[in-house]
Amino acid sequence: MTKIQTTHVGSLPRTQEVVDFIFARENGTEYDQSAFDNCMAAAVSDTVKKQIDAGVDIVSDGETSKISYATYVKDRYTGFDGNSPRNAPADLKKFPSFLKRLADDGGTPQYARPMCVGDVKSKGQGELEKDIANLKAAMTEHGVERGFMNAASPGVISLFLQNDFYSTREEYLAALADAMKEEYETIVASGLDLQLDCPDLALSRHMLFNDLSDEEFLKIAGSHVEALNHALADVPAEKVRIHICWGNYEGPHVCDIPMAKMFDTLMSAKARYVLFETSNPRHGHEWTVFRDRKDEIPADKVLVPGVVDTTTNFVEHPELVAQRTQRFVDIVGAERVIAGSDCGFGTFAGFGAVDPEIAYAKLGALSEGAALVK
Repeated sequence: MTKIQTTHVGSLPRTQEVVDFIFARENGTEYDQSAFDNCMAAAVSDTVKKQIDAGVDIVSDGETSKISYATYVKDRYTGFDGNSPRNAPADLKKFPSFLKRLADDGGTPQYARPMCVGDVKSKGQGELEKDIANLKAAMTEHGVERGFMNAASPGVISLFLQNDFYSTREEYLAALADAMKEEYETIVASGLDLQLDCPDLALSRHMLFNDLSDEEFLKIAGSHVEALNHALADVPAEKVRIHICWGNYEGPHVCDIPMAKMFDTLMSAKARYVLFETSNPRHGHEWTVFRDRKDEIPADKVLVPGVVDTTTNFVEHPELVAQRTQRFVDIVGAERVIAGSDCGFGTFAGFGAVDPEIAYAKLGALSEGAALVK
C-alpha cells in the first residue's frame, strides 16, 4: 500500500523574537545582523522539528526570515520604492460592515508594498543562500530528507508591487521573470524543491481585475503562467510545486472565480506538484472538477489538495482529512496525491488567524488523517 505523504503550503507561525527582528529591518531600525542571523537559524531548526513532530514528510523553513511571501522581493531586488495602492478584495467590499470590523480590529496586516519605479535587478542571492543553508542544516539536524522553499511568482509580485515604470504590464512581467529566474534555479540547485506561490491566478481576479470578464481575466492569468514558465525554462518540472489560492483570509469569498475556469491555466504551468484549496467552504466542493476532468490532468502531475483549512482554529478530525484525501486518491491514485494545507499558517510575519499551537495541531491531524487513507 502506498503511504500518502504530507506537506503544507510553506509559511508557519513565527516567534515574537523573529517578528521583532523582521520589523526592525522593515522599519529601518538599528539591529545586530549577527544576532538576526543566529535568531533565524535557530528558529528554522525549531520550525523543522515541529513539522517532523507533527508528522509532516516534506518540510519548509516556514518562510521564517520573510515578512511575506510576495513583498520580500523588495529587499532582494532593485527597482522598488514608495507605496502601491491598497485595494480590498471585491467580496469584502460587498460587506462593508465586515470590512470595517476587520479594519477596526486590526484584522488586516500592515506592511510596505512599494511600487516598481525602476529596473528590477537582483541584489545578489546572499539572503536566499542564508535561507537555504538554514533549512538544509535543520533538515540534517533533525533527519528529514525532503524539503522545499517558497519563492514569489512574477505574477504575484506584479499583484502586490504594482508597476509604475515599465511601459506595459507584459514588459513588467517579463522583467520580473528574468529577475526571478536565478532565484528559482538557485533553490533547485541546492537540492530543495521549489514552490511558486501564485495567488495571482485566482485572488487577483477579485482584487485587481474585477472590472474584467472571466474570459478577459483568463487571458491575463495565461500571460502570468507564460512569464512563470519562461523563468522556469532551465528548471526540471519534477522539482517544482505551484500553489493557487483565492486569498488566505476568512471572508465571504463570494467573488472567487471557480476552479473549473482556472483548471486549464493551472495545468499549463511547468510544475509537477499542484497545490490548491479544497477545505474552506467556498471550494470544498470543487474536488469534482478534478473527478470530472481526470482525463485532462497530465500524467506527470501530482495533486496536493488542501485537506486542512488555514483560516479557522477548528482542528479537523483525522477521519475528515482522510475522506478529503481519499477523493483525490480515487481520481489519480495514491502515488499521485500528497496531502497538504489550503494555504500558509503565517502568510504575513506577526499576523495570522490561527493560533501557533493550533497550527501545528492541524498539521498533526493532517498527518493522522493521511495515514488512514486506504
